[in-house]
Amino acid sequence: MTNTVGTASTVPITVATVNGPEGEDLDWASVDWRRAEEDVRRLRQRIFTASQAEDLKKVRNLQKLMLRSRSNTLLSVRRVTEINAGRATAGVDGKVVLMSQSKTALADWVQHRARPWIPKPVKRVFIPKPGTTKKRGLGIPVIVDRCLQALALSALEPEWEARFEPKSYGFRPGRGCHDAIGAIYSTLNGKNPQRVWVLDADLTAAFDRIDHDQLMAALGTFPARGLIRQWLKAGAVDRGRFAPTEAGTPQGGVISPLLFNVALHGMEEAAGVRWQTPAHHFSRLIATVE
Repeated sequence: MTNTVGTASTVPITVATVNGPEGEDLDWASVDWRRAEEDVRRLRQRIFTASQAEDLKKVRNLQKLMLRSRSNTLLSVRRVTEINAGRATAGVDGKVVLMSQSKTALADWVQHRARPWIPKPVKRVFIPKPGTTKKRGLGIPVIVDRCLQALALSALEPEWEARFEPKSYGFRPGRGCHDAIGAIYSTLNGKNPQRVWVLDADLTAAFDRIDHDQLMAALGTFPARGLIRQWLKAGAVDRGRFAPTEAGTPQGGVISPLLFNVALHGMEEAAGVRWQTPAHHFSRLIATVE
């Protein structure tokens, strides 16, 4: 069975079963999660390896497989409805998916009955910033958009993990602030440090300032790029008022951290410096200052 996710104005995503039992009724409680995780892990590794080899045609074909993968669908729904911290937070439609039966129906919709989907605006909320009196704005997508973003993330992330600067640590799987701190220490430690100056800076409202056209150009022919553009342009609702989004990606979307890193990719090469990037905060290690 094959269906489409997207709109007439975009390149659609085809959704069909690639791995996992076909023709069986889904029982959420009996899903073999270990098998599903292994299916997705292997396919992610194949995308990563093809990207390292700069075999773009193979990368795109494997990404299409990932977007059609039943295991990826199941894990995407599970991530959004069971694992993510915001699983009980609704988007503009007021819907959450917490019961097993509802999760089964959602996974079935994404996998088999996905009608043409128009992304919904995000719901704008503000949460306290740790250690300050300021608040940070988040954009909360509806549950269906979160699932589709997680689906696309598994296809796009391994391509870019093979391309990202090795000394970049923010919003990357298996990496964090402590890794960045360790790398900075190793670079500066010793009698003859490789770098002698550190520029510590904060990228204010970084998520809100990403240029959409430049980001889409960087994504190239990624199979779900049309849907990503629609997410970027879906707008936001703040206290009942709609506002269009001409730039940026909502901080709160499942795929937003990856898109942020894609947008920043190449800065270190252009500047001729080494970057340590823990989240949207960065340090530059500079050999000389003129």
